Amino acid sequence: MHPFTYSRPATAAEAVSAIVAGGPGARLLAGGTTIYDLMKLNVEKPTHLIDITRLEGLDCIDAGGAELTLGALARMSDVAAHPQVVAEFPALSESLWRAASQQLRNMATLGGNLLQRTRCAYFRGGEPFPCNKRKPGSGCAAQHGLDRGQALLGGSDACTAVYPGDLAIALVAFDATIDVLGPRGERTITVEELYREPGDEPHIETNLGPDEMILRIRVPKDAAGRASTYHKIRDRESYAFALASAAVALDVDGDRVRAARIAIGGLATRPWRARAAEQALCGKVLTSRAAREAGETALQGANPGRDNVFRIELGVRTVADALMIAKHRT
Repeated sequence: MHPFTYSRPATAAEAVSAIVAGGPGARLLAGGTTIYDLMKLNVEKPTHLIDITRLEGLDCIDAGGAELTLGALARMSDVAAHPQVVAEFPALSESLWRAASQQLRNMATLGGNLLQRTRCAYFRGGEPFPCNKRKPGSGCAAQHGLDRGQALLGGSDACTAVYPGDLAIALVAFDATIDVLGPRGERTITVEELYREPGDEPHIETNLGPDEMILRIRVPKDAAGRASTYHKIRDRESYAFALASAAVALDVDGDRVRAARIAIGGLATRPWRARAAEQALCGKVLTSRAAREAGETALQGANPGRDNVFRIELGVRTVADALMIAKHRT
């Protein structure tokens, strides 16, 4: 492991100042469940770690107002088990319960989870595998390599690495926003806007500035919150990343869909909002056939490789099943 310096600021403003002072080699340390892994693999080589674990007020879980507010340092396990989150945002709770292991959920923070990096084996494998995300311009070993776990949506010639998280998929379906702090003050963006497709710059993964940090997540309360689910298909039931997942929230008038929200995980280079499928459901009675058609619409444009074509049908069925689960919660 490479040597690095360490500091522990007392406020969020001090943390931002430390990021600026630390330059490109500075990294924030919260739960540590990703950064330490990547440091051991020599993928991340920070010159300065900024420990933000003791910043006050950033571990809040406030469900009392018109929106759910979650501090960036709130623990995954605490949010997953919070009674109001379970009752009013089941997809959010389920996305956290089905992520990682209990030990990791007890340590990992929401902000860190949103910024976790890909699980692409070529990214984490280091040399001799070229990886444009790890080393810009070096190439992409996945293009002619094992691609069972690579993305079918949102990829480019430079990168097909999957966004691996679960929480962000549910937040995108809920139209959640995040407040971020930088040297120029606070700003708010949607969780969907946070993520970028790789294009020809896969090493730039988010629209978060290099000198900014996430303060909190805000989730609107509306009729679709309770009728929601996060459905995740993986190779084994415990501690595995999604082969396909879907977060669905429904607003139903009688037996007809008034509004639907569908976000897909495990299949794309970023959390993927399936708006064409949402529009196709509006005004329809949600039958198994309609759910299947919505799944097919959601996966339109999928671009499979050699070993991952089976995940198109898996994705279609995952979306359809999630819709039927959510229907029974309306």
